[in-house]
Amino acid sequence: MSDFQEYKNKRKKQNPDFWKDYDERFESFKLGVLLKQARLDAGMTREEIARELKTTKSVISRMENHATDIRLSTLEKFTT
Repeated sequence: MSDFQEYKNKRKKQNPDFWKDYDERFESFKLGVLLKQARLDAGMTREEIARELKTTKSVISRMENHATDIRLSTLEKFTT
């Protein structure tokens, strides 16, 4: 078992509410990181992506930093 897993298990016992929905939130975090990395790999700014997707820079920022807010229709545009 990894050090992190041991830490997580210990903390879950101490404060179960803190870890509530952890796995789902972590998956959303990873999605945001992947979207940001794809944008950077493409050499594009948030403004450029927003223009391509016909949305705003703040929507792109939210997608990258708070992936739980992503609309599926916007995500589909991002991947095409």
